[in-house]
Amino acid sequence: MTDAELLPIRAFANDLSAPMNSLTPIARRGVILKLEKEISALDNAVFGNAYPLKHTFSDGFYVRELTVPPNVVATGRLHKYDHPSFILRGTIRIITEDGGLKEIVGPESYMGLRGTKRAFFTLTEVVWATVHLNPKNTTDIDELEARIFADSYKEYNEFIERKPPWYKRILKLILMR
Repeated sequence: MTDAELLPIRAFANDLSAPMNSLTPIARRGVILKLEKEISALDNAVFGNAYPLKHTFSDGFYVRELTVPPNVVATGRLHKYDHPSFILRGTIRIITEDGGLKEIVGPESYMGLRGTKRAFFTLTEVVWATVHLNPKNTTDIDELEARIFADSYKEYNEFIERKPPWYKRILKLILMR
């Protein structure tokens, strides 16, 4: 990418910091979804697993390690479960529904919350890992992704609705939503 092509991306990432942290989580979701729509309309937009992924399996766990080049603006996938997330190397600005905008310099860890979207801008190459439960110890990536991710909020809400009533009550208490 040329410097001229990067200018709007850098400007966008810099302009987000002030307003994002003053918005409600639902308003942040709207900004993230709008960004996702705008990104998808670009000629050079990429979808799915567009960057190198390393898959690691251990008894009951699945680790996804993603390497993203610098100057990428993207949105993440909608997770069905809370999960540990690690920025192993690099500098990234992450916008989440629940936490606003944060700049993270690796190594750093945080909990990715279920049912929330993320948007991010990589200032440098970033190595990002997430850890997920893998109760069947499967190595089938398609099966794991179907278990871990929802393709839309509609799918996520349907997933939650299929949970037993006690699960939904606990979820509301924990999230206070």
